Amino acid sequence: MKSFRKMTYPYVVWISFIVVAPMFLILLYAFTKEGNAVMDFVFTLDNFKKFFVDSVFIDVLLRSLRVALVTTVLCILIGYPAGYFIAKSSEGVKMRWVLLITFPTWINMLVRTYAWVGILQDDGIVNNILSIIGVRSITLLHTEFAVILGMVYNFLPFMILQIYTALTKMDNSLLEAAADLGADRVRSFLKVTLPLSLPGVLSGITLVFLPAVSSFFIPKLLGGGQYVMVGNLIESQFLTSGDWNFGSAISLIMVIIIMISLYLTKKVDKTELTERRAN
Repeated sequence: MKSFRKMTYPYVVWISFIVVAPMFLILLYAFTKEGNAVMDFVFTLDNFKKFFVDSVFIDVLLRSLRVALVTTVLCILIGYPAGYFIAKSSEGVKMRWVLLITFPTWINMLVRTYAWVGILQDDGIVNNILSIIGVRSITLLHTEFAVILGMVYNFLPFMILQIYTALTKMDNSLLEAAADLGADRVRSFLKVTLPLSLPGVLSGITLVFLPAVSSFFIPKLLGGGQYVMVGNLIESQFLTSGDWNFGSAISLIMVIIIMISLYLTKKVDKTELTERRAN
């Protein structure tokens, strides 16, 4: 046991520097005034008041939550049928589809998002195809549609893989038992398959909603700087305005929102598990 604990020491030190120390600095800056001396901090809540009093910042927060929610819903609507299809396919087909879905994730997300800039711009592939078939070109880039499209494209594989994993772990004998009891395919899906796949759906929601609500380079590239989200606001406070205190306060607000989201997701998962055991 002692030797095992010694093996964890490098990990603890690494986590302390990479996670604990930055979070401590965010807390320190968020609750202090700008321009304090190193050992002469004056604690204040003005940074948080500044965020919640100004309607512009509240609009940015609500926009970020809305876009993340829409992205998550679209990923579920697209990802569940895809994950279900892959899970029900033969072993060889499964591997091909999983490889096809994971292949884009091997490429840097920034590069993949840049590719969409070329596709959606005014003289891009989409508008060129529209002009060929006689349809007037439309503005796609630097819109909310472009931002949501970029997020769905980047985060959809995480949703599909989580749902696919949950469905492959399902005991198919339960479906056979449901059929023996007179349940048709729709009823078997609603009563057996869907409840058993919910843990995968909830894991997918976590992996999609959390990075979507705090994303900054996807809105920056596909929104053209005209579509500001919380991630862009934090970036501008640190890199452009130089107001680290206000930027840290916004970061801390986002951390709290993410923790609440994780708590609610975990609570729903536990409730669903308890109901399944009771049944």
